[in-house]
Amino acid sequence: MIRFAGLPALLSQTVDGGLLERMTAVRDAVWGVPLILLLVGTGVYLTLLLRGLQFRKLAHALYLAFVKRTEEGGEGDISHFQALMTALAATVGTGNIVGVATAISAGGPGALFWMWVTGLVGMATKYSEAVLGVRFRETDARGEKSGGPMYYLENGIRWGRLGRVLAVSFALFATIAAFGIGNGVQSNSVAEAVSNVTGFSRLTVGLVTAFLVATVILGGVRSIGRFTAVFVPSMILLYMAAAGLILVLNRAHVPDAFRLVFEHAFSGRAAAGGAVGYTIGQALRSGVSRGVFSNESGLGTGAIAAAAAQTREPVRQALISMTQTFIDTLVICTFTGIAILSTGAWQMGLDGASLTQQAFSTGLPGEWGHNLVAICLSFFAFSTILGWSYYGERNLEYLVGVKAILPYRLLFVVVTAVAAVAQLDIVWLVSDVMNGLMALPNLIGLLLLSGIVFRETRAYFNRFGKAPPLS
Repeated sequence: MIRFAGLPALLSQTVDGGLLERMTAVRDAVWGVPLILLLVGTGVYLTLLLRGLQFRKLAHALYLAFVKRTEEGGEGDISHFQALMTALAATVGTGNIVGVATAISAGGPGALFWMWVTGLVGMATKYSEAVLGVRFRETDARGEKSGGPMYYLENGIRWGRLGRVLAVSFALFATIAAFGIGNGVQSNSVAEAVSNVTGFSRLTVGLVTAFLVATVILGGVRSIGRFTAVFVPSMILLYMAAAGLILVLNRAHVPDAFRLVFEHAFSGRAAAGGAVGYTIGQALRSGVSRGVFSNESGLGTGAIAAAAAQTREPVRQALISMTQTFIDTLVICTFTGIAILSTGAWQMGLDGASLTQQAFSTGLPGEWGHNLVAICLSFFAFSTILGWSYYGERNLEYLVGVKAILPYRLLFVVVTAVAAVAQLDIVWLVSDVMNGLMALPNLIGLLLLSGIVFRETRAYFNRFGKAPPLS
C-alpha cells in the first residue's frame, strides 16, 4: 500500500521521455493543417452564410447579455447572464494568461493576429453552436435541460447512424477532456500559483481547492450559475484593470506592439545571432491552436451552457453566447498579448505563466505584478474547473444516464485534489488531443446542420425585424 505522505512524490515523477515524444507527435498530427483549416474554414463559411452577423449584431448581443440579462417566460435552469458566465468560467482560464504567452513564445508576435482571426470567425461558430444547442435540447430525468453537440449531432443529422456515431464520439472525448484541460491542469496551475505566493504546500492548496469546488458543483448547474455570475465578472475586471494599467504606463510602446503583431503575422522573422526566429506557419499554428484553446469556438462546449438558459428563442441565446468569444479572445487575450509585447518581455526567452508574470512585473510599479498574475491565474483556473465540471457531467449523462452524475461529481472533486501534486506534461498533451478530437465531430455537424442555423436566424429576424423585442 502507498503511504499517503509519499503520494506527492509519486505523482510528481517525470513521465517517460519516449511517451512524451509519442504523445507530442499525436498532438501535432491532430492539430495539423487539416484541422486548422477546418476550424477556420468553418468559421469563415458560417460568417459568410450569416452575412457577418457577429459584426452586425454585436452591440445588440452585448446589450442582451449585460443589460437585459434575463428573459421572461423562457424554459431553462439558469438566466441568460448565468449561462454566459458559466461558459466564460470555462473559457476564461489559463489560456488567457498561459495560452497567449505560449502562442507568442512559440509563434512570435504574429500569433496574436491569428488568435484574433480565430476569435472573429469563431464568434459565428459559437453562435451556430448555441442556436443548435437550444434548438435540440431535451429535458432529462431530473427535469433539467440538457443540450450540446451530443444532442444536435444525433437528432439533427439524419444520415443513417452518422449522427449517433458523431454524438457518441464527441461525448466520449469531452468526458475525458473534462478531467484533463477542465480539471487536472487547472488544479495544478492553481496549486503552483498559490504555493509560490503563500508558501503553502501544493497538496494543501489542492485539498482546499477541491473543497471549494465541491461546495459549488455538488449543487448542480443552478449553484454553478449563481456563483459564476458574481465570481467571473469580478475576476475579469481585476485582471483587465491590471493589464490596462500596464498599457497606460507603457502607452508609448503600444503602437509598436500592434505593428509587431501585423508584421510578424505575414512576414515572420528570421533568426539572427542568438535571436529566435519565427515563421508565418509557426505564427498561424500557434495562434489558431491557442485561440481555440482559449475561446473553445468549434469545440461545441459553449452550446452545453447555452442549452441550460431560460429562453424561448435559440437565436436570442446564441447572440448572447457569441459574446463569450468576443470577451475571451478579442478583449482579454488582446490585453495579455499587448502587455507582453509592449513591455519587451517576449524577447526574454520565457514561456507560459513566467512570460506573463515578467510582463506584469516589468510593466507595473513595485513588486506586486508577479503576485497579481499568480492570483489571477488561480482565479481563472478555478473558474475553468467549475465550467468544465458541468460540461463533463452533461456528456457523461448523455452516455450513461443521470445515475452517473453524483459519482462523477465526487470523482471530479477527488481528481481536483490529486492533480495539484501530479506531473502533468502528459495530461497537457492528452488534453490538446482531446480538444482536437472533440472539434472534429462538432465541426462536421455544424457544416451539415448549417442550413438549420440559417433558417432559424432568418425566421427570428423576419418575425422581429431589425430591432427584436427584448422581453
